[in-house]
Amino acid sequence: MERVIVTGAAGFIGAQLADRLQQRGLTVKGIDNFNDHLYSPLLKADRVKHFGLDMWGCDLRDEVKLEALLRDFNPDTIVHLAAHAGVRDSFGKEKQYHSNNIDATQNLIDICKKHLPDVRIVYASTSCVYAGSQVPWTEGKETGKQLNPYGWSKWSNECQMQSSTLNTVGLRFFTVYGPWGRPDMALFDFTKNILEGNEITVYNYGDMKRDFTYVEDILDGIEIVLNNEDIPAGEIFNIGRGEQVGLMDFISEIEKNTGKEAIKNLAPKHPADTLETWSNTTKLQSLGYEPKVSIAEGVRRFYEWYKNYHEVN
Repeated sequence: MERVIVTGAAGFIGAQLADRLQQRGLTVKGIDNFNDHLYSPLLKADRVKHFGLDMWGCDLRDEVKLEALLRDFNPDTIVHLAAHAGVRDSFGKEKQYHSNNIDATQNLIDICKKHLPDVRIVYASTSCVYAGSQVPWTEGKETGKQLNPYGWSKWSNECQMQSSTLNTVGLRFFTVYGPWGRPDMALFDFTKNILEGNEITVYNYGDMKRDFTYVEDILDGIEIVLNNEDIPAGEIFNIGRGEQVGLMDFISEIEKNTGKEAIKNLAPKHPADTLETWSNTTKLQSLGYEPKVSIAEGVRRFYEWYKNYHEVN
């Protein structure tokens, strides 16, 4: 592995992964369309500037531009992270999520099959594909149905990749959080509103559990897969902490760091939500994966970053 493209490289995980890989001495090119989906692209620009990334502005749905970039750069590895994220946001936006996640991914596949048949693609999936399955969630034991367009678009990505004849490996991420995160996600949103004295919406009256996974542990898992080129094509791996945390306990950790009590608007379950997530990471552990960051330490690190980024006293 010498020449790597990271799609979605201005995003939360993509920017930090691209930084890691370039610090290893690899030649890394980022692709991002810098859209305003879910939050301002100014944060994406700040990530790129902070990590000093070499970027190409391109929407993966632009087949002509994408083909020119891939042929010119000639990567041996692609980490495909670009996607429209957002479980609740995806409700009512089925065509938008289909276009950005499924059609764009098919463009990438088609171009690689035509010009880069030997490229290795490591791509992001999601724990959402397990919705309705028995916990802990284990690869190959998906028995439920995805509850939202984001979930089924990522399930479609797995099917697209596995049937492509390319050398692909899928990674199912579990509730990633940490510095440089997305403002629409719970940790960022709750922290902001607690500090400002605004109420936070707590779905299912707080009775939910999540397998919160710190971003550095996610990056460790991705690197393990990237470094193990003997993994058979078509494999899927969970990347999670492997522990459940109650939503109210998660909020308590934020309250400890901010020194303020949250004003909670206890609301019914959102139809896009699953009540609990929990990863079985045995498969990835067999390759050396070992998550290190506890929820208390992860929230503390996020809050330190948040204070510095937003100049909070």
